[in-house]
Amino acid sequence: MAHPEPTSSDRAGDRYARELERHLDWLDTFTSTALGVLSAASGIYTYLGVRTLLDDPGLWTTFAALAYSIAVSVGIFVFWSYLLRLLPAVRSAASRVGLMLTMVLGSVAIVAMSSWLNAAALAGGAAVETHMATTVQNYQSALERAHANAVAGQSLSRDVARVRQSFQDLSEQEAGGTLSGFSGRGAVFRVLTQKSAELQALEAQLLGLGEPIEQTFTEGNSILSRMRGTSVEPGPIEDRTVRFSEDAVELAGLITQLRQLNPAPLVARAAQDLSDAVVLPELDGTTAEMRAGQSSTINAVLTLVAQRADTLSAAASEVMALPPPDEALYTPMSAADAVIAYAENFIPAWAGAISIDLLPAVLVFIIMVVQAAIRSGRGEGHSDDRMTVGELRAALAASELLRQADAAQVRPHVPPHTRPFEVPRDGGA
Repeated sequence: MAHPEPTSSDRAGDRYARELERHLDWLDTFTSTALGVLSAASGIYTYLGVRTLLDDPGLWTTFAALAYSIAVSVGIFVFWSYLLRLLPAVRSAASRVGLMLTMVLGSVAIVAMSSWLNAAALAGGAAVETHMATTVQNYQSALERAHANAVAGQSLSRDVARVRQSFQDLSEQEAGGTLSGFSGRGAVFRVLTQKSAELQALEAQLLGLGEPIEQTFTEGNSILSRMRGTSVEPGPIEDRTVRFSEDAVELAGLITQLRQLNPAPLVARAAQDLSDAVVLPELDGTTAEMRAGQSSTINAVLTLVAQRADTLSAAASEVMALPPPDEALYTPMSAADAVIAYAENFIPAWAGAISIDLLPAVLVFIIMVVQAAIRSGRGEGHSDDRMTVGELRAALAASELLRQADAAQVRPHVPPHTRPFEVPRDGGA
C-alpha cells in the first residue's frame, strides 16, 4: 500500500525535529563529562563534610571518608545518567509518573547522604561561630538576670533598716516612759532592743553582700568579653571551641554563685523568725500596776513585730517571684550539626549545596521538553530513521553482501557434459 504524500506541514515538522536532534546530538557529547564534574565536586565537598564528623585523623579515617565521598559521586552520576536517558524517552503517563516519583525519592536520598555534608563543608565553621555567638547571648541574659535578682534581694536592706529604725525609735520612747508610762529600761525596752539587734545584724549581712555581688558580676562580664573574642577570632575552630567551653563552664559557675548570693530567701526566713522567735523577759515592775502596763505594752509590741515581719516577708516574696535566669548551658556542636541547627542563617550555603546535587534534574526536564517537541514535530506514528556514518557503512556493506548472494542464486548452472565442444587452437584432434 502506497504511503500518502507528505504535506508541507509534515515536512516543516520533520525539519524542526531534525534540527532539535542535531542540537541534542551536540549537547550529548559533553553532557556526561559535565555530569561527572558535578558529581566529583559534590564528592569533594562531601569528603570535607565527613571529615568534620570524624575526630580521629588516622589513615583509616581518611580512607573511610574518601570511600564514602567516592560512593556518593558514583551514585549521583549513575542516578542522573539513568534519568537523563530513560525519563525523556518514555511516553506513557504511568511510566513518566513512576520515574518522576523515583527521581523525587532519589533526590531526597542525595540530600540526605550528600547535600547536608556539602553545606557543612561550605558553612560549617561559620555555623559553629554562630552557635558560640548565640550561646554568649544566652549567658549574658542569664548573667544579667541573676545580677538583677541579687541586687533586688540586696536592696531589701533598706526595708530591714526601716523596720529596725522603727524599733529603735520605740525603744527610745520606752526609755523615756512614753509607751508603757513607766520610764526606764525594763521588760518592754529589752523586747524592743532585742528585735532591733536582730534586724541590725540582718541589715549588716545584707550590706556585706553588695561587694561580692558586684565583684562576681564584673568577673562574669570579663569572661563574656573573652568568649565573644573567641567566637570571632581567626584560627582553627577546634581550638577555639575548647577554650570557649572552658570559659562557658566558669561563667556558669559564676551565674550559680550570683543566684546563691541573692539574699531574698534569707530575708524571708529572718522575717518568719522575727515574729516567731521572741524571748519574753520577766516583768520587772515594782507594783502590780506597772507589771500590768508592761504586759499590755509587750503584747502591743508583739503585734507590731508580727506586722513588720509580714511586711518584710511580702517584700522578700516579691523579689523571689522575679523571673529566674534561664538555664545557660553550652553544648559543643560539630560543623555538620551546627549547619543543621542554624540552617535559616545559611540559606545561600544550603542552596548551593543542594543545587550542585540536584542541578541535573533541570537537564532532565529540558530533555523531556525537547523530546516532546521532536515527537510533536514528526508525529506520534513516525519511527526513528536516523543513522550514524558507521551504521550507514555497515548497512551498505550488508546490502552488498545480500546483492552478491542474490546474484549467485540467479546465475544458471551448466553441467560439464553439455558444454560446447571447443576446438583446440593448435589444430590437434
